[in-house]
Amino acid sequence: MSSDNNVQSIDRALDIIEVLSQENEGLGVTEIAGRIGLPKSTAHRIITTMAGRGYLNKTDRGTYKIGLKLIEAVSCYINSLELQTEARPYVAQTTSELGLTSHLGVLDGDQVIYIEKMDVFSNVRMYSQIGVRVHAYSCSLGKCLLSNYSAPQVRKIMVNCSFIKFTKKTLGSVDELIADLDKVRSRGWAIDDEEAEIGHRCIGAPIYDYRGDIIAAISASGPTSILTVDRIEPVAQYVRKQALEISKSMGYIE
Repeated sequence: MSSDNNVQSIDRALDIIEVLSQENEGLGVTEIAGRIGLPKSTAHRIITTMAGRGYLNKTDRGTYKIGLKLIEAVSCYINSLELQTEARPYVAQTTSELGLTSHLGVLDGDQVIYIEKMDVFSNVRMYSQIGVRVHAYSCSLGKCLLSNYSAPQVRKIMVNCSFIKFTKKTLGSVDELIADLDKVRSRGWAIDDEEAEIGHRCIGAPIYDYRGDIIAAISASGPTSILTVDRIEPVAQYVRKQALEISKSMGYIE
C-alpha cells in the first residue's frame, strides 16, 4: 500500500470517529459506510482494525461505538490540561515565596517531562523548557513519580536505563534507586542533592489524583549557595504542602 493510501486510511478512520461521536447508540458498518461515502468492504476493514486496537467497540447488536481506548487517550490529555491549569498558580507561588525555580513534571517511561516551569529571575513561564525531558533517576521529580511503583515495577520501568553518572553523587544502579525511593515514600518528598549537576540542589513532592495515585510532581530548585543545607527541610515541607494543595484540587482526599 502506498503512503498516499495510508494517509487516506487515517483520514477515513478519523471520519468514522467523528460520525460515531455523534451516535450514542452506535452504527452498523453499512450505516457508517453510507455516512462517509465509503465502499462497505473498505469501511469494514478500517472498522475491524480500529476495533482490534480498542478504539471502537462492537455492541451486542452488531453496531459500533467509540471504544474505551480512545476515551482513555483523550482523558489523559484532558487530565494533563486540568493538571496544568490547577497547578500553575502553585508553581508561580513556590517560585515567588522561596526564590527558587519551580518545575511541574510527569513521568514518561524512565524520563520526566516538564509541563510547567517558572524561573525566579524572569517570573514568567519558561516555554522553552516546557516539554524538555530529563532522567527520572537523577532528579527529585522523577524520584517522586517512581515512588508510586513497587520495586519490581521500577525495575521494569528502568530496564533500559544506563544510569549515567553525571556527578559522583548520581545514583548508579536500579538497586540504589529503589533504596532511595523507600526514603521518598517515608518522608513524603525527594531530593536531588547535586546528583544531576554539581552545585545544584532540587527538592520535589508528589501530586496525587482522586484515586491516590501519583500523577505528577512539583519541585523547587536552585544553586546550593541559595538552597543551602539548612533550607532543605523547610523548603521540602513548603513544596510538600503545595503538592498537597494541587492534589486536593485534583480530587485527592487525605
